[in-house]
Amino acid sequence: MTLQRHRPATIEDVARLAGVSRAAVSKVLRNAYGVSDSMRERVNAAMTELEYRPRIAARAMRGRTFTIGIELPDLGNQFFTRMVHGAVGALAGTPYQLIIAPAEEGSREGRRAIEALIDRQVDGVIAVSPRVDQPALERIAASAPVVMFGRLDRSERYDAVAGDDVAGTAAIMGHLLGLGHERIAHLTLPESDPTGTLPHGVRLREYDRAMERAGLAADDLVWRTDEGQDAAYRAVRAAIEAGSTATAVFAAHDELAIGALRAIAEVGADISVAGYDDVRIASHPSVGLTTVHQPGERMGARAVELLLERLAGRTEPVHEVFETELVVRTTTRPPAG
Repeated sequence: MTLQRHRPATIEDVARLAGVSRAAVSKVLRNAYGVSDSMRERVNAAMTELEYRPRIAARAMRGRTFTIGIELPDLGNQFFTRMVHGAVGALAGTPYQLIIAPAEEGSREGRRAIEALIDRQVDGVIAVSPRVDQPALERIAASAPVVMFGRLDRSERYDAVAGDDVAGTAAIMGHLLGLGHERIAHLTLPESDPTGTLPHGVRLREYDRAMERAGLAADDLVWRTDEGQDAAYRAVRAAIEAGSTATAVFAAHDELAIGALRAIAEVGADISVAGYDDVRIASHPSVGLTTVHQPGERMGARAVELLLERLAGRTEPVHEVFETELVVRTTTRPPAG
């Protein structure tokens, strides 16, 4: 017995079932302005019933593939998971799909990941890559809309979404200083240049300023680590075993803070720890990490909205800063003795 194969549904089939024109279906697929909710619902219902999937090659020939790329520098960072969740939610009800491209450490690898997305003809890119320099991003933005996530570049060629790192760092340092800590270490990444605009660089710069305003020396209290909890664990344990007198650690993000907590617990030290981002595990009762909350889901959703606005014709750049909030939990307390 020979199985009969049904031909794939066409855009004309969708239009016929939805009772609209082919042009109307095309507008819904492009997420164009001027499409009523009722029309969008009819077209989406017809596409679902017919299992219609626009061919990628045909989309590309028409100038649209209905894909958005997200370049991620660290798949292990739980804050980026929150951002992606927000991006997925913002695309609900649209024909767009996400393509995630992980990047290894370093600016060259981050740029390669973004360029790989462009080569796949994505319609826009969310670049979560502090290590890619601004001129490179501007060149990429000439090929497709770009939103820089996590740092607030003032570019005329692409948009940016970031948290308020200045206010966030001031809040966490004010909290630790207010508890009476004077030996506050800052656990940060190797490339954290305090003169730049990268998020970890801004946090390092504001840490230095807070220590200076308090009249405290920080020369031996900037601890460098590679990405990840394991690397942070090794860096903090090495500092403690070398005789550091730090009574508190401000980690540049929560993954580093969790690694620091593990090292401190293993050696039995009495050291407060604060992080940055407020990832999901931070609020678990067994962790209770004091941290700075960034609205990752809302930031991810806004990055997608900015790309869709660009695709709809907006040309003016948007640089948006989200408020941060200090969340005090159990990992910070006054210094012992």
